[in-house]
Amino acid sequence: MSLPIVLDIETSGIDKLKCGIWQIGAYDLNTGEEFLQEARIDEDDKIINEPDVKKPVLEVIGKTEEELRDNKKQSQKDMTKKFFSWMEKRKLKNFLCQNPQFDVAFLEIKARKYGLKKTFHYRSFDMHSIAQTKYIELNNRFLIEEDRSGMGLTNILAFCGIKDERKAHNALEDAKLTAECFSRLIYGKNLLPEYSKIPVPKVLKK
Repeated sequence: MSLPIVLDIETSGIDKLKCGIWQIGAYDLNTGEEFLQEARIDEDDKIINEPDVKKPVLEVIGKTEEELRDNKKQSQKDMTKKFFSWMEKRKLKNFLCQNPQFDVAFLEIKARKYGLKKTFHYRSFDMHSIAQTKYIELNNRFLIEEDRSGMGLTNILAFCGIKDERKAHNALEDAKLTAECFSRLIYGKNLLPEYSKIPVPKVLKK
């Protein structure tokens, strides 16, 4: 059975047209191969704090603007091109993301900007929906907070028995956390050695 490629990106904000990608992380569920590359954002990319987000974006990603624009780092175009080359070798060309309409859309826009040929399929597996499907199976209801789905990454991790205590995000770490949650939700078992000491909740075990 072929499984998707777990993808996560780190950006300078959530505006897909104005912000840049500074890190791409991915994990191949079929082979265990990893991808992690970091780059400088483009000169025309902005660093944008969203009004409804409590933490400034630089605090969330643990970077300074100088680090994001460091000319010693490879260009965003080169990083994206390397990732597309890595994806070309994958058995299945679909992504698994917590929020595909964010990660995949960013890559689509950058591919168009740089004139790069995409090496992935437009359909993606949505971790949010997978988690909500399992949640309703166990609880006969969706996890709803106020007037919206409450199944963000923090609650998915909690549902899977994992607590994220990191101070800053990292694309590969986030991809591997997503991969671990996928295994716990779908197969009811641990996937990665770094999470082996964290028990799988009894309700998820097969």
